[in-house]
Amino acid sequence: MSKRRRREIDIFNMSFLDVVSCGFGAIILLLVIVKISEPHVIEQLAVDLTGLVQQLEAELFEIRGETTVLNRELLSKQQQLAEAREKLARLKGDMSTVRGQYQSARNEQDAQSIIAGQLSSAQQTMTAEMRRLLGADYRRTSARATIGGVPVDSEYIIFIIDTSGSMKQHAWPLVLKKVTEVLEIYPRVKGIQVMNDMGDYMFSQYKHKWIPDTSARRKAIIKRLAGWEPFSNSSPVEGIEAAIRRFHAKDKRISLYVFGDDFARGSIQSVLDTVAQLNRADRSGKTRVRIHAVGFPVLFDFTGGLPRNAVRYAALMRKLAESNNGSFVGLNGVKR
Repeated sequence: MSKRRRREIDIFNMSFLDVVSCGFGAIILLLVIVKISEPHVIEQLAVDLTGLVQQLEAELFEIRGETTVLNRELLSKQQQLAEAREKLARLKGDMSTVRGQYQSARNEQDAQSIIAGQLSSAQQTMTAEMRRLLGADYRRTSARATIGGVPVDSEYIIFIIDTSGSMKQHAWPLVLKKVTEVLEIYPRVKGIQVMNDMGDYMFSQYKHKWIPDTSARRKAIIKRLAGWEPFSNSSPVEGIEAAIRRFHAKDKRISLYVFGDDFARGSIQSVLDTVAQLNRADRSGKTRVRIHAVGFPVLFDFTGGLPRNAVRYAALMRKLAESNNGSFVGLNGVKR
């Protein structure tokens, strides 16, 4: 028993204690080393972070400077862009104006081409007799244009003249002038006739017949017209219907000229329907008789306002002229 207890006590011998002492010593040495180096590391870290902050601040200032420069450049570019857009808007406006002028010029050129084409077409459709009478290159002069766009393709002309009191008293000198002008745009035709709005003939010896076209006959027409005073009911309807019924013919080109100032009675539509039946159009749309009309503003001069009968006359004759390949001219006064 004593030997076993002694061996157990021998376990904690001197060597064991040396090892343990060395271990504790190593631990203490490590602690001392760590404590001594820690402030140096922390100081180094602090120095390093301060330098990094200064570097980052410097970079931030540089970036802010670059941002300021870029903002100035951006503002300058935006101003340039605004000026460019304003200039573009002006150029677009100028281009629109130029296009409008070009289109206007082109429309005018097209209109001139159309007029020239129509003139050429009218010349081509003239009969051999008209070419002989007027000449192939006949043109109306500007002095004769006061009659207004009247086609010169007729071989026969008929005047239907309102001989009522209002016309005789207030417009007769102008009537003589306009009849003369119409005759002048036809240097030579194959026949003339003059009737009043009731269908009465100026020359009874030429009733239902054509008056030969001579210089003497033309002068006789103007002279007789100056003092001609047959009865009138101030309506052109009877004269128009009588002229178409008696003189229209498939082989004749006829123009009817109606001079008047009012349409006192009757239905406008009824007159249009009757004339449409009498003056039928052919397959090309041309009627046998052209109907031209001249409106004399007599009632406006001595009644004032907007006279109902004058308006009815204008409405009737404008539609008759339109439907029968003619022209309607409303005069703006009765002074010569």
